[in-house]
Amino acid sequence: MSSFQDATAVFRKDTNRFDANVDGKWWVFRGPHGGYLTALILRALTELVDDPDRPVRSLTAHFVAPPKEGPIEVIAVIERSGRSITYTSARVVQEGRVMATALAAFATPWKGDISYDFAPMPEIPGPEACVPMPESGPLLPAFVGNFDMRWGIGPLPYSGAEEATVGGWLRFRDPQPVDACATACLLDAWAPAILARATEPVVAPTIDITMHFRRPLPHASSSLEDFLLFQMTSRVAHDGFFEEDGDLWAPDGTLLAQCRQLAIALPIN
Repeated sequence: MSSFQDATAVFRKDTNRFDANVDGKWWVFRGPHGGYLTALILRALTELVDDPDRPVRSLTAHFVAPPKEGPIEVIAVIERSGRSITYTSARVVQEGRVMATALAAFATPWKGDISYDFAPMPEIPGPEACVPMPESGPLLPAFVGNFDMRWGIGPLPYSGAEEATVGGWLRFRDPQPVDACATACLLDAWAPAILARATEPVVAPTIDITMHFRRPLPHASSSLEDFLLFQMTSRVAHDGFFEEDGDLWAPDGTLLAQCRQLAIALPIN
Protein backbone atom coordinates (compact mmCIF):
# COMPACT_ATOMS: atom_id res chain seq x y z
CA MET A 1 0.00 0.00 0.00
CA SER A 2 1.34 3.43 -0.92
CA SER A 3 1.95 6.26 1.52
CA PHE A 4 -1.01 8.21 0.12
CA GLN A 5 -3.34 5.29 0.75
CA ASP A 6 -1.95 4.96 4.27
CA ALA A 7 -2.34 8.68 4.90
CA THR A 8 -5.98 8.66 3.78
CA ALA A 9 -6.99 5.36 5.37
CA VAL A 10 -10.27 5.34 7.29
CA PHE A 11 -11.42 2.76 9.82
CA ARG A 12 -15.12 2.21 10.25
CA LYS A 13 -16.22 1.96 13.88
CA ASP A 14 -19.98 1.96 13.36
CA THR A 15 -22.56 2.68 10.66
CA ASN A 16 -21.73 6.36 10.19
CA ARG A 17 -18.44 6.97 11.97
CA PHE A 18 -14.88 6.52 10.73
CA ASP A 19 -11.59 7.02 12.52
CA ALA A 20 -8.67 8.48 10.58
CA ASN A 21 -5.35 10.20 11.19
CA VAL A 22 -4.06 13.52 9.85
CA ASP A 23 -0.55 12.87 8.54
CA GLY A 24 2.11 15.57 8.97
CA LYS A 25 3.66 14.69 5.61
CA TRP A 26 0.66 16.43 4.03
CA TRP A 27 1.11 19.75 5.79
CA VAL A 28 0.78 23.27 4.44
CA PHE A 29 1.88 26.20 6.59
CA ARG A 30 -1.22 26.41 8.80
CA GLY A 31 -2.74 22.94 8.59
CA PRO A 32 -3.16 19.91 6.33
CA HIS A 33 -3.36 20.24 2.56
CA GLY A 34 -6.99 20.79 1.53
CA GLY A 35 -6.91 18.25 -1.29
CA TYR A 36 -5.49 15.63 1.07
CA LEU A 37 -8.23 16.28 3.64
CA THR A 38 -10.88 16.17 0.90
CA ALA A 39 -9.51 12.83 -0.30
CA LEU A 40 -9.74 11.45 3.23
CA ILE A 41 -13.38 12.59 3.48
CA LEU A 42 -14.16 11.08 0.09
CA ARG A 43 -12.66 7.75 1.13
CA ALA A 44 -15.07 7.59 4.08
CA LEU A 45 -18.05 8.58 1.94
CA THR A 46 -17.16 6.03 -0.74
CA GLU A 47 -17.03 3.29 1.87
CA LEU A 48 -20.36 4.49 3.26
CA VAL A 49 -22.11 4.36 -0.14
CA ASP A 50 -20.37 1.06 -0.99
CA ASP A 51 -21.66 0.84 -4.58
CA PRO A 52 -19.12 0.58 -7.43
CA ASP A 53 -21.91 1.32 -9.92
CA ARG A 54 -22.38 4.76 -8.31
CA PRO A 55 -19.05 6.59 -8.51
CA VAL A 56 -18.71 10.05 -7.00
CA ARG A 57 -19.82 12.81 -9.39
CA SER A 58 -19.63 15.92 -7.23
CA LEU A 59 -18.06 16.87 -3.92
CA THR A 60 -17.97 20.20 -2.10
CA ALA A 61 -15.89 20.70 1.04
CA HIS A 62 -15.75 23.66 3.43
CA PHE A 63 -12.67 23.94 5.64
CA VAL A 64 -13.93 25.31 8.93
CA ALA A 65 -10.68 25.16 10.94
CA PRO A 66 -7.26 23.55 10.40
CA PRO A 67 -7.00 20.23 12.26
CA LYS A 68 -3.84 19.29 14.09
CA GLU A 69 -1.70 16.32 13.18
CA GLY A 70 -3.23 13.23 14.76
CA PRO A 71 -6.59 11.46 15.18
CA ILE A 72 -9.82 12.75 13.65
CA GLU A 73 -13.31 11.36 13.22
CA VAL A 74 -15.35 11.50 10.01
CA ILE A 75 -19.11 11.39 10.59
CA ALA A 76 -20.73 10.40 7.29
CA VAL A 77 -24.44 10.28 6.44
CA ILE A 78 -26.51 9.14 3.47
CA GLU A 79 -29.01 11.97 3.18
CA ARG A 80 -31.04 10.31 0.42
CA SER A 81 -30.54 7.39 -1.94
CA GLY A 82 -32.77 7.11 -4.99
CA ARG A 83 -32.78 4.81 -7.99
CA SER A 84 -29.80 6.56 -9.59
CA ILE A 85 -28.28 9.12 -7.21
CA THR A 86 -27.10 8.93 -3.61
CA TYR A 87 -26.62 12.20 -1.71
CA THR A 88 -24.26 12.22 1.26
CA SER A 89 -22.80 14.57 3.86
CA ALA A 90 -19.80 14.43 6.16
CA ARG A 91 -18.23 16.27 9.07
CA VAL A 92 -14.62 16.04 10.21
CA VAL A 93 -14.36 16.35 14.00
CA GLN A 94 -11.27 16.66 16.18
CA GLU A 95 -11.39 17.02 19.95
CA GLY A 96 -15.08 17.86 19.78
CA ARG A 97 -14.68 20.63 17.19
CA VAL A 98 -15.84 20.58 13.58
CA MET A 99 -12.85 20.97 11.25
CA ALA A 100 -14.51 20.48 7.84
CA THR A 101 -17.87 19.70 6.27
CA ALA A 102 -18.69 18.15 2.91
CA LEU A 103 -21.54 17.25 0.57
CA ALA A 104 -21.18 14.67 -2.20
CA ALA A 105 -23.32 13.02 -4.86
CA PHE A 106 -22.73 9.48 -6.18
CA ALA A 107 -24.60 8.43 -9.31
CA THR A 108 -24.93 5.83 -12.03
CA PRO A 109 -24.33 6.91 -15.66
CA TRP A 110 -27.26 8.59 -17.38
CA LYS A 111 -28.02 8.06 -21.03
CA GLY A 112 -28.52 11.18 -23.12
CA ASP A 113 -28.51 12.36 -26.71
CA ILE A 114 -26.28 15.40 -26.07
CA SER A 115 -22.55 14.85 -25.66
CA TYR A 116 -19.68 17.29 -26.22
CA ASP A 117 -16.25 18.27 -24.96
CA PHE A 118 -15.19 21.90 -25.36
CA ALA A 119 -12.25 21.56 -22.95
CA PRO A 120 -9.25 20.56 -25.07
CA MET A 121 -6.01 19.81 -23.27
CA PRO A 122 -3.45 22.64 -23.65
CA GLU A 123 -0.64 21.92 -26.08
CA ILE A 124 2.59 22.06 -24.12
CA PRO A 125 5.88 20.09 -24.22
CA GLY A 126 5.98 16.73 -22.48
CA PRO A 127 7.00 16.35 -18.83
CA GLU A 128 10.64 15.71 -19.71
CA ALA A 129 10.84 19.13 -21.40
CA CYS A 130 9.13 21.13 -18.65
CA VAL A 131 10.67 22.70 -15.54
CA PRO A 132 10.89 20.29 -12.54
CA MET A 133 9.56 21.93 -9.39
CA PRO A 134 11.65 21.57 -6.20
CA GLU A 135 10.52 19.05 -3.58
CA SER A 136 11.36 21.26 -0.62
CA GLY A 137 12.48 24.75 0.28
CA PRO A 138 11.86 27.60 2.74
CA LEU A 139 8.74 28.77 0.88
CA LEU A 140 7.40 25.32 0.04
CA PRO A 141 4.92 23.44 2.27
CA ALA A 142 5.72 19.86 3.30
CA PHE A 143 2.99 18.26 1.16
CA VAL A 144 4.71 19.31 -2.09
CA GLY A 145 7.31 16.59 -1.53
CA ASN A 146 4.62 13.98 -2.24
CA PHE A 147 4.36 15.05 -5.90
CA ASP A 148 6.50 15.16 -9.02
CA MET A 149 5.52 18.44 -10.71
CA ARG A 150 6.75 19.88 -14.01
CA TRP A 151 5.87 23.55 -14.60
CA GLY A 152 4.66 24.15 -18.15
CA ILE A 153 1.75 26.64 -18.12
CA GLY A 154 1.78 30.29 -17.07
CA PRO A 155 4.30 32.50 -15.27
CA LEU A 156 6.41 31.24 -12.37
CA PRO A 157 5.39 32.18 -8.79
CA TYR A 158 6.04 35.70 -7.51
CA SER A 159 6.80 37.04 -10.97
CA GLY A 160 4.17 39.83 -10.79
CA ALA A 161 2.68 38.65 -14.08
CA GLU A 162 -0.34 40.17 -15.81
CA GLU A 163 -2.22 36.86 -15.75
CA ALA A 164 -3.16 34.36 -13.05
CA THR A 165 -2.93 31.04 -14.89
CA VAL A 166 -0.64 28.22 -13.78
CA GLY A 167 -0.19 24.53 -14.45
CA GLY A 168 1.78 21.69 -15.88
CA TRP A 169 2.37 17.96 -15.48
CA LEU A 170 2.07 16.22 -12.13
CA ARG A 171 1.92 12.79 -10.54
CA PHE A 172 2.46 11.18 -7.14
CA ARG A 173 6.06 10.34 -6.31
CA ASP A 174 4.82 6.99 -5.02
CA PRO A 175 3.18 5.48 -8.14
CA GLN A 176 -0.41 4.41 -7.62
CA PRO A 177 -3.76 4.21 -9.41
CA VAL A 178 -5.37 7.64 -9.71
CA ASP A 179 -8.81 6.76 -8.38
CA ALA A 180 -11.35 9.36 -7.27
CA CYS A 181 -9.63 9.93 -3.91
CA ALA A 182 -6.24 10.46 -5.54
CA THR A 183 -7.87 12.74 -8.12
CA ALA A 184 -9.40 14.84 -5.34
CA CYS A 185 -5.91 15.34 -3.92
CA LEU A 186 -4.38 16.21 -7.31
CA LEU A 187 -7.07 18.83 -8.00
CA ASP A 188 -5.73 20.91 -5.11
CA ALA A 189 -2.03 20.08 -5.43
CA TRP A 190 -0.76 22.81 -7.75
CA ALA A 191 0.47 26.19 -6.56
CA PRO A 192 -2.38 28.73 -6.39
CA ALA A 193 -2.89 30.77 -9.54
CA ILE A 194 -2.62 34.01 -7.57
CA LEU A 195 1.09 33.33 -6.99
CA ALA A 196 1.74 34.31 -10.61
CA ARG A 197 0.44 37.80 -9.83
CA ALA A 198 2.13 38.10 -6.44
CA THR A 199 5.54 39.66 -5.90
CA GLU A 200 5.96 38.55 -2.27
CA PRO A 201 5.30 35.17 -0.60
CA VAL A 202 1.69 34.46 0.35
CA VAL A 203 -0.30 31.47 1.57
CA ALA A 204 -3.76 30.69 0.24
CA PRO A 205 -5.98 28.74 2.66
CA THR A 206 -9.09 27.38 0.96
CA ILE A 207 -12.57 28.43 2.09
CA ASP A 208 -14.36 25.88 -0.05
CA ILE A 209 -13.67 23.64 -3.02
CA THR A 210 -16.07 21.89 -5.39
CA MET A 211 -14.89 18.96 -7.49
CA HIS A 212 -16.64 17.36 -10.46
CA PHE A 213 -15.48 13.91 -11.54
CA ARG A 214 -16.12 13.59 -15.28
CA ARG A 215 -14.83 10.13 -16.24
CA PRO A 216 -14.58 6.67 -14.66
CA LEU A 217 -11.51 6.50 -12.42
CA PRO A 218 -8.83 5.27 -12.65
CA HIS A 219 -8.83 6.18 -16.34
CA ALA A 220 -8.62 3.07 -18.51
CA SER A 221 -5.69 4.28 -20.64
CA SER A 222 -3.54 5.57 -17.77
CA SER A 223 -0.62 3.74 -16.19
CA LEU A 224 0.86 4.15 -12.71
CA GLU A 225 3.80 6.15 -14.05
CA ASP A 226 1.76 8.62 -16.11
CA PHE A 227 1.88 12.36 -15.58
CA LEU A 228 -1.47 14.15 -15.73
CA LEU A 229 -1.86 17.70 -17.01
CA PHE A 230 -3.41 20.35 -14.77
CA GLN A 231 -4.33 23.98 -15.42
CA MET A 232 -5.67 26.48 -12.90
CA THR A 233 -6.93 30.00 -13.68
CA SER A 234 -8.13 32.84 -11.46
CA ARG A 235 -10.12 35.77 -12.87
CA VAL A 236 -10.98 37.91 -9.83
CA ALA A 237 -9.22 38.79 -6.57
CA HIS A 238 -11.02 41.23 -4.25
CA ASP A 239 -11.22 41.87 -0.49
CA GLY A 240 -8.46 39.30 -0.03
CA PHE A 241 -10.50 36.49 -1.63
CA PHE A 242 -9.83 34.93 -5.02
CA GLU A 243 -11.44 32.13 -7.03
CA GLU A 244 -9.74 29.43 -9.10
CA ASP A 245 -11.02 27.10 -11.81
CA GLY A 246 -9.02 23.95 -12.55
CA ASP A 247 -9.04 21.14 -15.12
CA LEU A 248 -7.22 17.80 -14.97
CA TRP A 249 -6.49 15.78 -18.14
CA ALA A 250 -5.21 12.27 -18.77
CA PRO A 251 -2.20 12.03 -21.12
CA ASP A 252 -4.51 11.10 -24.02
CA GLY A 253 -6.40 14.39 -23.65
CA THR A 254 -9.42 13.07 -21.76
CA LEU A 255 -10.76 15.57 -19.23
CA LEU A 256 -10.91 13.62 -15.96
CA ALA A 257 -12.08 16.17 -13.41
CA GLN A 258 -12.76 19.84 -12.76
CA CYS A 259 -12.71 22.04 -9.68
CA ARG A 260 -13.53 25.51 -8.42
CA GLN A 261 -12.40 26.94 -5.13
CA LEU A 262 -12.53 30.14 -3.13
CA ALA A 263 -9.42 30.99 -1.14
CA ILE A 264 -7.81 33.84 0.82
CA ALA A 265 -4.42 35.37 0.05
CA LEU A 266 -2.51 35.94 3.32
CA PRO A 267 1.07 36.87 4.23
CA ILE A 268 3.19 33.78 4.74
CA ASN A 269 4.17 34.81 8.29
